[in-house]
Amino acid sequence: MYLSSISLSLISFIIVGLGGRFYGRVVSSYLSTFLIFLSFCCSAFIWYEVCLSCAPVSLHLYTWLNFGFCVINIGFLFDFLTCTLLFVITSISFFVHLYSIGYLWNDPFLTRFMAYLSLFTFWMLILVSADNFLQMFIGWEGVGLCSYLLINFWFTRFLANKAALKAMIINRIADVFFILAIVMLFFLPKTTDYIVIFHLIPYIGFLNFDIFIFKGMELINILLLIGAFGKSAQIGLHVWLPDAMEGPTPVSALLHAATMVTAGVFLVIRCAPLLNILQKYY
Repeated sequence: MYLSSISLSLISFIIVGLGGRFYGRVVSSYLSTFLIFLSFCCSAFIWYEVCLSCAPVSLHLYTWLNFGFCVINIGFLFDFLTCTLLFVITSISFFVHLYSIGYLWNDPFLTRFMAYLSLFTFWMLILVSADNFLQMFIGWEGVGLCSYLLINFWFTRFLANKAALKAMIINRIADVFFILAIVMLFFLPKTTDYIVIFHLIPYIGFLNFDIFIFKGMELINILLLIGAFGKSAQIGLHVWLPDAMEGPTPVSALLHAATMVTAGVFLVIRCAPLLNILQKYY
């Protein structure tokens, strides 16, 4: 049930993306919408089990990297925050899929558009359900890729090409700071796992750059906040958002208003224990 809520959107992308031309627009569009609806039903059950029954779940699939003191696992964490976002993402994605059928019914590339929507939903679910920062970053970059594909859906329009490149470049600028924060987590706590990092916060030391001496957590938090600013279109990194309206209307509803911009807010909420620890310094 837990993995189905995430994998159904990927299955939708594979089936519709690879076989859409054979099934036709009717079967492909309704099939992808039905699979997202099943994902929404799974998310509703997970929300009831985790949030209302107070039973968070952690799934460990396998160890991805293991070198020295650093171990990076592939796993999923279903706590109150994750399950709430799962419910929101799958519900909005379902309604956007349903609306897109009528909105783009006369578009010859409707099947490709539905495949892109399903892929975006999958990466967004990976982002919010990851149990470590590196896996979150994989979903973070997947969301950025799908943003480029969806904004540039009408690729014959010059303004759409320009808007998609602008969104991609500006978000990559912010992602550099996110990468630096993850690298610092490698050097200081020697891990990217949420639970381990949150327990090691009081023991993270200082960084000495000869001229400046930073508290390790201060610099990590600054880098994470700048990364969140880019995804949420805040403070100088917002210039990509108005041009992104060159994509179809369902893109604006799914990417910009409901889920993608929320990814930056999710990052800040997920890192709340890191931000709260700074209160004792100020």
